[in-house]
Amino acid sequence: MTSRERSILFIEDNPDDIELTLHALGEHGVRNPIVVANNGAEGLEKLAHMPELPLVVLLDLSLPKLGGIEVLQRIRANARTRLLPVIILTSSSEERDVIDSYHFGANSYVRKPVDFEEFHEAARQLCVYWLLVNQPPPMRPSLKDAPPDPQGKE
Repeated sequence: MTSRERSILFIEDNPDDIELTLHALGEHGVRNPIVVANNGAEGLEKLAHMPELPLVVLLDLSLPKLGGIEVLQRIRANARTRLLPVIILTSSSEERDVIDSYHFGANSYVRKPVDFEEFHEAARQLCVYWLLVNQPPPMRPSLKDAPPDPQGKE
């Protein structure tokens, strides 16, 4: 399965942001299947039942049921998903959110621009880097080849 065939998991609760993001990604040629989860718990549930890991996770921070930081922590705590690229895609510009996101293992923090054109440009840049330039981890990383977890968790 190539990178262009692997899915993208998008965890977002705002219907307008979902529509805008899907539209922007489509306009920039993203043909990967996009799996949408409307809250953190649903996102983790969908991730757990995906036969192949997604290419990337787009994660909002302000989510019902389970917040984005807790979703990120659970992704990083699981041996299967530990290496999965997670991009925080949020409207928050709070310094604490940025610090916590990187502290708990986010690969990138992108503030959603309010302006439509700026949002489209941000989506284009995300597409270029994360879907075309970045070398993703394997879909099924071999745990025997992974470095040991410094906290002793698997």
